[in-house]
Amino acid sequence: MRKGQLFLVPNTLGDEDRAAQLPNVIPPFVAQTAAQLDHWIVENAKTARNFLSAVNRLTPLRVPLQEMQIQVWKGPSLGVDPRNLLLPLNQGFDVGLMSEAGLPAIADPGTEIVALAHQLGFPVRPLTGPSSLMLALMASGMNGQCFTFHGYLPIKNLERLTKLRTIESASKLNHSAQIWIETPYRNTSMLTSLTDALAPNTHLCLGIDLTLPSEQIMRHSISQWQVMLSKPSNLLTGLDKRPAVFVMQAV
Repeated sequence: MRKGQLFLVPNTLGDEDRAAQLPNVIPPFVAQTAAQLDHWIVENAKTARNFLSAVNRLTPLRVPLQEMQIQVWKGPSLGVDPRNLLLPLNQGFDVGLMSEAGLPAIADPGTEIVALAHQLGFPVRPLTGPSSLMLALMASGMNGQCFTFHGYLPIKNLERLTKLRTIESASKLNHSAQIWIETPYRNTSMLTSLTDALAPNTHLCLGIDLTLPSEQIMRHSISQWQVMLSKPSNLLTGLDKRPAVFVMQAV
């Protein structure tokens, strides 16, 4: 029997009006491939249905959305056996793996699913799409040959300040870019911690709402950020509701 393949299907980076976003960030071949799949493992079922509804407006789905098998995987801590999610592969069905935003298995719980597919001998097919991390690094002008992604930094202020100073030291030692993300409602407090913790000549780039009409990309030294933030401005309006990527490099 033919083995099913695990397709890693990119999602758009914004929550709203995915149909408008889709042609700008998802290649036609990827949309066509997604339209042929009727078995899915997703981080968020509502988000996945919204994405597939947007795909359907460009490329008709092979089966109606309500007939698709959509299973949720948020990581190993919730007691779901990932082997059960991959059972359709054993039956010869192709399966799509989808993140809530961007690329599956990058800053995403899909990593365990991909690793298990390899372990069980199923083909894994990554598809092209947007990565907020790589877009932010590209736009930052910082070292794209040596960089570290940290995921989320500590929430507690003292631990966060210590971590920021640690990665700043590593950046200076290795001439490397340091990348991380934050839950949007903590973006402003993160920015405050950065201006409190880092050296004045360290550079920070914020990539906000990447690929969306409201996209903003700003790179300044910490001393310049301090001046900007000390003055009334609408430059960062609504920052605590907008997805952002932080890229830092010490000099």
